[in-house]
Amino acid sequence: MAELIKLYEENPNPKQVEKVVDVLRQGGLVIYPTDTVYGLGCDITNSKALQRIARIKGVKLEKANWSFICADLSNLSDYVRQIDSATFKILKRTLPGPYTFILPGNNNLPKDFKKKKTVGIRVPDNSIARALVTGLGHPIVSTSIRDDDDILEYTTDPELIFEKWQNLVDIVIDGGYGDNVASTVIDLSGDTPEVIREGKGSLEIY
Repeated sequence: MAELIKLYEENPNPKQVEKVVDVLRQGGLVIYPTDTVYGLGCDITNSKALQRIARIKGVKLEKANWSFICADLSNLSDYVRQIDSATFKILKRTLPGPYTFILPGNNNLPKDFKKKKTVGIRVPDNSIARALVTGLGHPIVSTSIRDDDDILEYTTDPELIFEKWQNLVDIVIDGGYGDNVASTVIDLSGDTPEVIREGKGSLEIY
């Protein structure tokens, strides 16, 4: 059964953050807040954890389109091919923020993502999510927590999330009520930017 841990975005408790990071290092699954909806994540280098998420989501790992949650843009070159200055300016201007940017992947992607030509990069404007990534030392993979409700697409109450997911994950972080609008997804991997999904982020970024 999962553990419910309370963290405050204004000042995430370092000891509690380290506790969550230890679980991630050991292959655990964590539900955590972002600047949009709550996410389900794990260490991007842990194959067993990635397979667990794939099973929960009912998808094949090699076909899953999940985001990499990053603390900032400093590790971009670890996973993304060289991008032009115009693309970098867009990233610099909008991140941290409620966007997922699809970018061309490079040859250094973790083994489970080697066949991917593109990767979704997120730098959420949420100090809890970024503290987890900083503590882990590399990104966590992320997929949104969806709701079975036809009207509400995403659960926003951490206690309700815990109730539903406690037997599927290892930790649920209560970081306060989440948003019910996902990130805006923009594909910057081609010649022209393409909006894949309209979400919380403004589209007037160019």
